[in-house]
Amino acid sequence: MYKEKGFSLLELLIVVAIILIIATIAIPSLLRSRQVAHETSAVANLKTLNTAQISYTTLSGGTYGTMTDLIGAALIDSRFSGTISGYNYTFNIAANFRDFTVYATAMSANEGRYDYSTAPDYVIRFTTVTTRAPNGQAGAPVQ
Repeated sequence: MYKEKGFSLLELLIVVAIILIIATIAIPSLLRSRQVAHETSAVANLKTLNTAQISYTTLSGGTYGTMTDLIGAALIDSRFSGTISGYNYTFNIAANFRDFTVYATAMSANEGRYDYSTAPDYVIRFTTVTTRAPNGQAGAPVQ
């Protein structure tokens, strides 16, 4: 008698079902890890922008610079003019160039759960928008 070797359809379906179960468990944690990595990158990039502003005030005689000014002075990379790790960075410079606020805004909730900002006190803070900050932490310093 000759016996066929191979897998039955039932065995293949069981393997596919096991793979789907593992995927449904793993994918949410992978997405959360990606969000946390992007948020950590955003905080680090705001620290870089703070350092660039400090250096720029030395060059400019005490005034803060725009994103274009900082890139032009080679204090930051030109990639800051676009999206970095799911976050956009925008400057709000006062008319006299003696005050600034930098905002790090996530492109979507999948990219980052929170938005951040910093000002001349060089403290990285959660956004004041309560829906884009941890519960009860709107405007609070990032720990």
